[in-house]
Amino acid sequence: MAFDGCEKIWINGNLVDFADAKIHILSHVIHYGSGVFEGLRCYDNTKIGPAVFRLQDHTHRLFNSAKVLRMEIPFSEDQINEAVKTTLSVNKLKSAYIRPLVYRGMGSLGVDPTSCPVDVAIATWSWGAYLGEEALMNGVDVRVSSWTRMAPNTFPAMVKATANYLNSQLIRMEANLDGYTEGIALDVNGNICEGSGENVFIVYDGKLMTPPLGSSVLKGITRDCIMVLAREMGLEVHEHVIPREMLYHAEEVFFSGSAAEVTPVRSVDHIPVGKGKAGPVALELQKRFFAIVNGDEEDRFGWLTPVE
Repeated sequence: MAFDGCEKIWINGNLVDFADAKIHILSHVIHYGSGVFEGLRCYDNTKIGPAVFRLQDHTHRLFNSAKVLRMEIPFSEDQINEAVKTTLSVNKLKSAYIRPLVYRGMGSLGVDPTSCPVDVAIATWSWGAYLGEEALMNGVDVRVSSWTRMAPNTFPAMVKATANYLNSQLIRMEANLDGYTEGIALDVNGNICEGSGENVFIVYDGKLMTPPLGSSVLKGITRDCIMVLAREMGLEVHEHVIPREMLYHAEEVFFSGSAAEVTPVRSVDHIPVGKGKAGPVALELQKRFFAIVNGDEEDRFGWLTPVE
């Protein structure tokens, strides 16, 4: 099964079998993308056992996303946190990807969704490196996408909305069909934005840079971790508008995200990044990140929530 370990799914307070986790074809979310979601991971930490990475931060972002779309989640943040842990436990997963989803169910099919119920589901399954295990060490080849990210005041970029990811699908499919692993999209002003599902960092003149929230990027939680770890390493870290050509001049480029974790980029548009392989800053940040989540180092930032 593609969703290995996903035997039970939590839906509106109940655990149901994988085969029974269904919604009606006339659910509003199917027709109009009226949903918000999160993606986070559970790691098999050697010190404390299975532990969810920044659980509260992801849940809080889920509620903030729902707030913008005027969706009142019928559970508290604490209840969602407990439901995540319960779903992991019942599926006996020690290392997993976690997908909480809040969506408009069946009520009406007018564009106005407010008469539709707000439903909540949480699924967990085993999922390895998002861009491939080899990518973590060797880096990936990417292209600058022909698809741009949304302009301000069109879609809410800081909301992790299901509808926003049609743009992501177009970016990713184009990249894959052209022989690349991933695409990097520009914002409406032609500056670097993000990947189809990842934040982007570059190392430029020895400084670490990432696009600011005003460039239509998601306020990534792993993005925040990378900035914390980089400053701990003594690097200068800047949230700064990044012109496209800086991708080609940069010493390093890499992605961050709950799915992608820390994935180096070795080329952009067939132009080698640095020496054309994973760079030392990305690899050191990757090493420090995995050391914490896997239990090789103390969780000094309080990023992990034990499942049991």
